Amino acid sequence: MTTTIQASARPGLAGRARVSAVHGFPALLSLVALVVIFGISVVNQPGILSVSGLTLMLMSAVPLVFAAQAQMLIMSVGDIDLGIGALIGLVTVIAATLLAESPLLGWGLLVAIVGVYALLGLIVQKRGVPSIIITLGMSFVWIGLGLQILPTPGGATPDWLTAIGRWRPDSVPAPLVFIVVATLIGWYLARQSRIGSRMRALGSSAPTLQKAGWSLAGTRVTAYVLAAVLIVVSGLLLASQTRSGDINSASNFTLMTIAAVILGGGTFSGGRALPIGATLGAVTLGLITVLLSLMSLSSSLQSAAQGIIVLAVLAGRIITERFTR
Repeated sequence: MTTTIQASARPGLAGRARVSAVHGFPALLSLVALVVIFGISVVNQPGILSVSGLTLMLMSAVPLVFAAQAQMLIMSVGDIDLGIGALIGLVTVIAATLLAESPLLGWGLLVAIVGVYALLGLIVQKRGVPSIIITLGMSFVWIGLGLQILPTPGGATPDWLTAIGRWRPDSVPAPLVFIVVATLIGWYLARQSRIGSRMRALGSSAPTLQKAGWSLAGTRVTAYVLAAVLIVVSGLLLASQTRSGDINSASNFTLMTIAAVILGGGTFSGGRALPIGATLGAVTLGLITVLLSLMSLSSSLQSAAQGIIVLAVLAGRIITERFTR
């Protein structure tokens, strides 16, 4: 009889383990996709397995990871930033012009951008303006400002910023260091700090947060401010790599950051912030671009192929979550 009870209990334990594996780590499929894409890339180009090879492969993912962490914070409160790509482009323009020519003015504009984001968060909370509307509108403002400062791509970043882009340690790929730093920052802000708990509560159950005595407006404004700081860092890092400014240099970052957060286990409804997942999603998207380039796929087909791969991963996540319910 004991044997029968143990045998009947085993499926239950296996089922709970399967559910725990999927729901405990929602970015599991993104991690699997990353490993597969990396493996295919290594097969196509074995030279990747070196410090210099990994540096070249991961370099483009660094600004995207910081931007994905910013988008994650915004999405944790139930909002979406549709102006993030344009703003990163504006930061590169400021970095390649004003930061080099008039540092005080350049830093002043970057601080002003953070202040504008605080105002956006306040408007969204107090006036009920949908975040997608106000951030989409601001994207045109960012583009206009960028074109006014630098009509065509060019300029030159200051020496200290160029030095950051050229930093190459011998023992570890430099991009990996930046990626880990971005993830740790996102992990602390979203998972370890008190404001992170409040941001997730705002996205999942705002009335409960308000009953606990916390300010909804203050929480949303803080989320927007922290996201703005990460966006500025992302723009500066992108400028350090290109050593120039271009308002359109990150035009695809808006949708890519949203995809990265969702690939990493995030949701559109808010209440969830998974920094490691956002990083895995961003790196996966970056590696997809590298892989398609290694396969000599024409640029006209790369976007379509990237979209198909992302949809396949998302479909796998949906099917897996439904199967384990």
